Amino acid sequence: VQLQASGGGLVQAGDSLRLSCVASGGWYAVAWFRQAPGKEREFVAAVKWRDGKANYADSVKDRFFVSRDAAKNTVYLQMRSLKSEDTAVYSCATGDRLHRLDLTLARNYNSWGQGTQVTVSS
Repeated sequence: VQLQASGGGLVQAGDSLRLSCVASGGWYAVAWFRQAPGKEREFVAAVKWRDGKANYADSVKDRFFVSRDAAKNTVYLQMRSLKSEDTAVYSCATGDRLHRLDLTLARNYNSWGQGTQVTVSS
């Protein structure tokens, strides 16, 4: 599975931004993680391919929405009400045994796309 993330940029606090992740090949779930300078990689959201069921980190719940478009093999992360603390490099990821694993843990993913920078100015 190859992944390609895009859509990052520089926005102001309160703005919205949509990230895209093209995921070639079949997959059980795709997740978004982010990493800010000097911090550990953090789970953001994940979506299951079959039913579109999603789960979110508490820090982004009700602000971020993850979805998938089967026809385009693309997963989206719609981000709203952005805050300065959302500034990070965002990466999408998937893995080959996720149906048995915790989707919130980065170590369970073995395919990663290149990150896209999101910068939120206050």
